[in-house]
Amino acid sequence: QRGYDLSDLRARQAVRGDFNQFDYILAMDKQNLSDLRAICPVDYSGYLGLFLDLASDGIREVPDPYYGGPDGFDHVLDLVEGASFSLLQRIRNELGRS
Repeated sequence: QRGYDLSDLRARQAVRGDFNQFDYILAMDKQNLSDLRAICPVDYSGYLGLFLDLASDGIREVPDPYYGGPDGFDHVLDLVEGASFSLLQRIRNELGRS
């Protein structure tokens, strides 16, 4: 409905080497964040945290859209779009761009 093409999207489990490759490692819920912290090197200097903590709406975990009723997927997409905008703003600020 919103025009996203997810046909090439593939998921995989995070590995310790990801911390050497990525400046941002984002978890959708507290359990995944805990699992990521368990494999995070002590010297990781990037951002490891909950994705929705980047937004300012007070919701910390991305809910499972299947349990959200008819509007569950729209609600989750709204949350993800908002946090994505905040993430992009944060990166622009870090790079000194507006």
